[in-house]
Amino acid sequence: MNYRSVVAKRFGGPEVLQVMENELRMPAAGEVRIRVLAASVCRPDITSRRGEGLYSGTRLGQKTPFVPGYSVIGDVDAIGDGVRDVAVGDRVAALTVVGGYSEYLYWKSDRLIHVPVSLNPSDAVPLILNYIVVFQVLHRAARVKPGEIVLIIGASGGIGTAALQLGQLAGLKMYGMASKGKHEVLKKYGAVPIDYRGEDFVKVMQELEPAGVDVVVDGMMRLEMIQKGLPLLNHGGRWVSFGEPESLSSLRHILGTALKTNLMPNGRHFKLYGTSFYFLGNRKPFLEDWASLFGLMETGKLKPVIAEKFALLEAARANELLESGQVIGNIVLAAQEYL
Repeated sequence: MNYRSVVAKRFGGPEVLQVMENELRMPAAGEVRIRVLAASVCRPDITSRRGEGLYSGTRLGQKTPFVPGYSVIGDVDAIGDGVRDVAVGDRVAALTVVGGYSEYLYWKSDRLIHVPVSLNPSDAVPLILNYIVVFQVLHRAARVKPGEIVLIIGASGGIGTAALQLGQLAGLKMYGMASKGKHEVLKKYGAVPIDYRGEDFVKVMQELEPAGVDVVVDGMMRLEMIQKGLPLLNHGGRWVSFGEPESLSSLRHILGTALKTNLMPNGRHFKLYGTSFYFLGNRKPFLEDWASLFGLMETGKLKPVIAEKFALLEAARANELLESGQVIGNIVLAAQEYL
């Protein structure tokens, strides 16, 4: 029996993604086989597929051919020897980094996230990456408090709409940077929009909040913007950057800026956040926060913004849409029954 995956045969545009067949096998010891019900389509998928930024060449990045796909939700279809954490039929999620664009996924049983079966997988899959990032940036890195003033850089995509929703739930006073055509979604969640193309965001914020802002949520991680915007922080203000820097050189300069900012006696703090801590350190905070997000969704307090759903193997079309820059919210690949 075979299954299909979407493979990036080489670095390039969406056209390099091709559907390939693989032989279905039983999982190895300590491994499970997951029937994928939904997969997210996110910016790191694009960067790795292009071989750009930190993925430039192959020294630090993903070598081709490979299956993109940063996160999935699915059902455990088979288990290998020694697996005790999950059982066949369990609904689970995985933070994969690569491998998600596939009908089946093989994954270590101790790296799975239990997902309530009450949630529609194609609606919930943005929680596995975009929403966990924002939730932890707000509540663990920045430690926001109700009423604090927050500026969201990049407030309309998958990460941006997650920040708007979770910021509203946290009782924050929000400003958001987005192109003018996307301002309605910012207003919907109570944020004051700033047109990053037509306005100088520093001047706008200095006029609107002369005493400074408490938190900047920066999902773009661009050195020029960081250096320009840091003076907006008030005493005790926190700037949290995450995402993908343009290059290793840019990352080194950002790290230097963070060190310098944190040593200055003005009370400002610069932090970097990444999901790498899930793989390198204690996974308990992640599991606790995913459980919180699932609970918010189950009770109707949180509904991820879905721009469009594509069939599981239509990843090339989904990638093309994401790269168009016209997307508000998340793009999802889904099995037929969850489209």
